[in-house]
Amino acid sequence: MRVSLLALGAGLVLASLPAASDAQRADNDILPRSIALQKQGEEAQGMGDLNGAIDYYESALAADPRNRSAIIALAQVARAQGLPGKAIGLYREALLLEPNDVTALVGQGQALAEKGAIELAREKLAAAQRVCSDKCPQVAALEKAIAASVSKRVVAAEAIAPKPVVTTVTREQN
Repeated sequence: MRVSLLALGAGLVLASLPAASDAQRADNDILPRSIALQKQGEEAQGMGDLNGAIDYYESALAADPRNRSAIIALAQVARAQGLPGKAIGLYREALLLEPNDVTALVGQGQALAEKGAIELAREKLAAAQRVCSDKCPQVAALEKAIAASVSKRVVAAEAIAPKPVVTTVTREQN
């Protein structure tokens, strides 16, 4: 009786070992269902249906949370909707999965520049330049976004600041 229970327990342990090793996948091995949903999201985004695209991208992430491309696509939709803060957080999630993703670094830098965080955007620019050994078009786009954001801030400050009024006061002599 004791031997059969022991054998049964050992059999259960051995039977569960291959199942545990099958559950582990490579980081870049994204489930096909997630990729298919992402493609549908790209089609919806291409047709201008941003809400439909968000639904597909979120479904793709529910199918496989490691789908970095779907996270980046969601961040791009957030930027298109004028939500740079949400985009920054989504790009951060993508960078947690792959810290050297140039697309995520540049996207986050552009969103930071849109938000007015110029110094943080410059940090992302430096990181993207380190990762991208050649002259990447994404890095050039981030440089332009930072320059445009800096010029917008100056113009906005000039619009808010009151213009000095110069009046001449003459004194009458007695």
